Amino acid sequence: NTFGFIQIGLILLCTTTISSLQCNHLPLQQRKVIEKSLQLLDKMGKKFPQQCLREKMSFRFPEQVLKPRQKETVKVAIEEIFQHIFSIFSKNLTLTSWDGTALEQFQNGLYQQIEQLEACVIKKQTHYFGSKEVNRMKLKKYFQKIDCFLKDKQHSLCSWEISRAEMRRCLQLIEKVIRKL
Repeated sequence: NTFGFIQIGLILLCTTTISSLQCNHLPLQQRKVIEKSLQLLDKMGKKFPQQCLREKMSFRFPEQVLKPRQKETVKVAIEEIFQHIFSIFSKNLTLTSWDGTALEQFQNGLYQQIEQLEACVIKKQTHYFGSKEVNRMKLKKYFQKIDCFLKDKQHSLCSWEISRAEMRRCLQLIEKVIRKL
């Protein structure tokens, strides 16, 4: 029995060490995932259609959610952003003429990154609850604007192209922040 407990303890210790190593390399992983995501967003569709220019909309990304003092708060915000982007790009895509393989790879990359962020951030969430909740509400409002825009435009080709351009801008902002971490 004692030997069994020692083995279990060693397994837990190794798992925790490996998990913390993954979390230490998270910014580098995120930069790679965002770079790949930006490439996939480009690959998904062609150039921005000229006929969509008159429908352009300013969603005003709440940049302050990516400027807190604690790195953990930034990670929580990035996780939240990825969840929203994943949600938006997982529904009503029938009117798009995007490359299905690139879209699927984009969704898979976001999902994997969400999983990794959740594993690293969940331990420290309670310490940052207050600022996290304020950021969550700002992000929710921002992504609701995009979702409502898509619904109002009946998920038209132009509404998706405008949303794709906005997500590109959003990922570029995250990339700048991660480079500073």
